[in-house]
Amino acid sequence: MVLTALDWIIVAAYFVGSLAVGLCFYRRAGTGVREFFLSGRDLPWWLAGTSMVATTFAADTPLAVAGLVARNGIAGNWIWWNAALGSALTVFFFARLWRRAGVLTDVEFAELRYSGRPAALLRGFRALYLGIPINCLIMGWVNLAMAKILLITMGWNRLTAVFVSLAITGLYSALSGLRGVVVTDFFQFLLAMSGTIVLAWFALALPQVGGLAGLRERLPASIFDFVPSLGSGHSTDALSLSLPAAAFVAYVGVQWWASWYPGQEPGGGGYVAQRMMSAKDERHAFLATLWFTVAHYCVRPWPWILVGLASVILYPNLADKEAGYVMVMRDHLPVGWRGLLLAAFFAAYMSTISTQLNWGTSYVVNDFYRRFVCPDASETHYVWASRMTTIAMMLLAAVITFYLESIRGAWEFILESGAGIGLVLILRWYWWRVNAWSEIAAMVAPAIGFLYVRAFTSLAFPYTLLYLVAWTTFWWVGVTFVTAPEPEAWLATFYRRVRPGGPGWTRVARRAGLPDPEPIAALIVDWMAAWVMIYALLFGVGRLILQSAMAAVPYFLVAALAIAAIYRDLARRGWKTVTG
Repeated sequence: MVLTALDWIIVAAYFVGSLAVGLCFYRRAGTGVREFFLSGRDLPWWLAGTSMVATTFAADTPLAVAGLVARNGIAGNWIWWNAALGSALTVFFFARLWRRAGVLTDVEFAELRYSGRPAALLRGFRALYLGIPINCLIMGWVNLAMAKILLITMGWNRLTAVFVSLAITGLYSALSGLRGVVVTDFFQFLLAMSGTIVLAWFALALPQVGGLAGLRERLPASIFDFVPSLGSGHSTDALSLSLPAAAFVAYVGVQWWASWYPGQEPGGGGYVAQRMMSAKDERHAFLATLWFTVAHYCVRPWPWILVGLASVILYPNLADKEAGYVMVMRDHLPVGWRGLLLAAFFAAYMSTISTQLNWGTSYVVNDFYRRFVCPDASETHYVWASRMTTIAMMLLAAVITFYLESIRGAWEFILESGAGIGLVLILRWYWWRVNAWSEIAAMVAPAIGFLYVRAFTSLAFPYTLLYLVAWTTFWWVGVTFVTAPEPEAWLATFYRRVRPGGPGWTRVARRAGLPDPEPIAALIVDWMAAWVMIYALLFGVGRLILQSAMAAVPYFLVAALAIAAIYRDLARRGWKTVTG
């Protein structure tokens, strides 16, 4: 792809602007780890929520979605669309609790919820495990996607692509802390979305594609189905699209609540929890998570899907389906727009990497170094340690990138190796009997099960989830009942501070002489209305784009009814579910 002087000016201006933000917030980030990792807990909902969306919009995401569409049609996106159920659960059941807990990281929550050495062991292990190998693996696949983009468009080798991409991101992340990250996230999201919309527009306008009418004429009808035509999944025809019934069941019935995945953690967690904990108050945490959920599922994916559909027509025999997205960009963008698209991909890439660096560093510094190695140092010392750790994390992620070959393969590894832990992450908030050993068992069991499945069976993802979740659940439930519960005084202190609802805490509340937990029936109704709203909006936008306004009307009416039901319930209770 040939870049003009104008293209290079646009890319250079983007990089200069990103570094300027880092320098702008350098002094403020240096005041302490609370500012460096939580931005002083004063973020408004729109900024915190947009930062969540920007983080999940990585350089790999458009490529992966385009690949899913090329292989399994639009319905192939259920591998991640299923997570809307969990995201809606987080909005109503966990956003306010994370903000109320008052911890610096979600890993620190282990020693708020549990007691003694098991809690300390859990906190230290999760800090290192999630903060270093898992976090660097995530950054590695994002690096791999960006390297693929720069290889196809610019001819850069992987070393050059990774070095250039990481260097600036690591620098402004280390300088500015979370506040600089979320501010740049806001502008990066606008730029990235603008770029992908522009690419979709030009892709559809190509004579070979022929617009939306051309897509419908040249592609099989099944590729446009939003819900899969369930089949055996053994067709060898690239355009005979079906999704095996067991795979769809695994996605919709199991994956969203059972597996840990960054940005889609059951019960919140990770950088989503970090943004909720950074919000001004519980109401802002709730609204930030709600905005993230709507934007993440209902708005963001459609430009990627359109380019994915166009790539099937333009490159029907392409072996690497994910590369089709970038090839559309390389081969068919007019001069003058290429710099904008390249800057948009850098924006998508940097918004994710900067968050992963800050989030992973928070675990290593706050939950391991400060907790176990150097507990009595000054705030200045911890900020310095955070900046050094950010750079070290960046370098390690660069190394890991050279050992990865598939973005989807890395996705599947994360989902499988954490299969079954999700239920513990949900119930620890709403059932007093869960203890530290429950969570430890839920981390160890899927790792053992994953190694066994890969070594001694021929099962493939997503069928492995059905077995691994059952295996993990058996072990953590068993461990829970053969180990002692947390001390009653500890549980009462947690309940008094966080005030979780539901019958799972009635026993603790009554023994401690505290008010009974609030009922959660209304939250369940709101949650169900929320996922109806999300899918109705998602499919409504799709019908509006691919068919007509009239085809979209029923979906939007259903979404409006769901929104009205949620609003009426929250207003009836004076928003107390989100303000505490």
